[in-house]
Amino acid sequence: MHKPKTFRPWQPGQTSLLPPSPREWLSEDHQVYFLLDLVDVLDLSAIVIPAQAKDPRGEKGFDPRMLTLLLLYAYCVGTVSSRKIERACYEDLAFRVLTGNQQPDHSRISEFRRRNLEALSELFVQILRLCQEAGMVSLGHVALDGTKVQANASKHKAMSHERMLKAEAQLEKEIRELLRKAEILDAQEDGKYGKGKLGSDLPKELQRRQDRLEAISRARKALEAETAAAAARDRAKQAAAAEAALAEAVAANTNADDTDADAAADASEQQKLREKAVKAKEKAEAARELAIERANEAGLEPQGLDPQPADAMPYRGLAHRADGSPTAKTQRNFTDPDSHIVKSDGNVLQGYNCQAVVDADHQVIVAMGVSNQPPDVEHLVPMLERTITNTSQVPKTLTADAGYWSEDNAAACEQRGVDPHIATGRLPHGQPPPPIFGPIPKDLDAKGRMARKLRKKEGREIYAKRKTIVEPVFGQTKEGRGLRRFLLRGLEKVNGEWLLWGTTHNLNKLWRFLKQQRLQQAMATG
Repeated sequence: MHKPKTFRPWQPGQTSLLPPSPREWLSEDHQVYFLLDLVDVLDLSAIVIPAQAKDPRGEKGFDPRMLTLLLLYAYCVGTVSSRKIERACYEDLAFRVLTGNQQPDHSRISEFRRRNLEALSELFVQILRLCQEAGMVSLGHVALDGTKVQANASKHKAMSHERMLKAEAQLEKEIRELLRKAEILDAQEDGKYGKGKLGSDLPKELQRRQDRLEAISRARKALEAETAAAAARDRAKQAAAAEAALAEAVAANTNADDTDADAAADASEQQKLREKAVKAKEKAEAARELAIERANEAGLEPQGLDPQPADAMPYRGLAHRADGSPTAKTQRNFTDPDSHIVKSDGNVLQGYNCQAVVDADHQVIVAMGVSNQPPDVEHLVPMLERTITNTSQVPKTLTADAGYWSEDNAAACEQRGVDPHIATGRLPHGQPPPPIFGPIPKDLDAKGRMARKLRKKEGREIYAKRKTIVEPVFGQTKEGRGLRRFLLRGLEKVNGEWLLWGTTHNLNKLWRFLKQQRLQQAMATG
């Protein structure tokens, strides 16, 4: 008779199953130990000093360095919900080692993230510099792209300007009817019980409608303020273009050796351009005044009326009429007013446009940003400026898809010493254009020169690498780590959250790179 099969001992009631030292609980090259070693490398003063300045009385709080590493590791592995992080501190061995077997509750984790979001965002550059020091970033070739991420809001919680006006009118009508009913009820009760004896309190239905009317009214005024600001920015651009055209005509006339007839024609043309520039400036000033007035009515600051730094992300250009008022279909979301309707893979969602510049060597993100402006074209210059600022280097080559093409963007790259490879149009999938040979004709415009540049052998090879550089980063973040939608609301907070995702992407890359280096060194010496 065969002996029955035996198994490994299983004694869940045994009091000691783990080694005495937490350093032995995980493998030596575990990411947790890598993060713990970063405590002495990263500058966490912006997080630690405010925490130390709090009232020392009462219960002792958790070490802010531990909470910082806890959040970083949680984002590294895609566990970003504060409740899931709290549960992991009880159930996940790596989390327990990282926290020293402490279990902060979800409210403290959430509050720590909210309070220190700006300081956590600043870690992006610190981690990027560590990647540079490790030799992971050369900036020989960077790729720019954007991805749409859903906001913490539903598109069904948005309302168009036309619907707002109708809803306000309807609610005002209902409120008047409820007030008349309340007056009749009060009169009946006064006759029955005596004046002032009982009386009717404000009906709940009336209060609910008044609250909703106030909310819609605030949203409508904010929407009108934002479209007025968008119109003012458009008018300012038109005025600047008219001034530039006039200056160019004056300069050309000054350098020209014309006959009397030609000079008279030039003077007439200049006068037309001057009049056009004056009118454009007057319209821009009027639009600016209207935008300030609308912002004051809404209790908001006017958006983008003053010159913005080169690395500032663009403001969304909501659809508006010539007078700055919203069109009938222009919308505003009640849950997250900063979010916008965007298209992603054929779907329409309430979200944000998230931008990233990625270095080709090891897919390290070198610049990030979020805007609520769906088109990509306005993001190239700010993202290029952020790349240069973050790395203190100018990239050699930049690739971007057709959504970023404009003559101004190509010129901006060349002015900064960057070789741009920007697609000028979309091609059918799997049908690349035939290659061309020979020099690029000098009489082509900027778009024609770029199109020819990308069809030459070298240009085709460079541009073909774009997808393998930047698109896997979005796949690793959204599919691998689970970024389906943002947890926070509002453009500023969403930008901080996007930077946190990028910081931990680079942390993952750095950890794996150093781990591979150690393995190679061990193999070489062994």
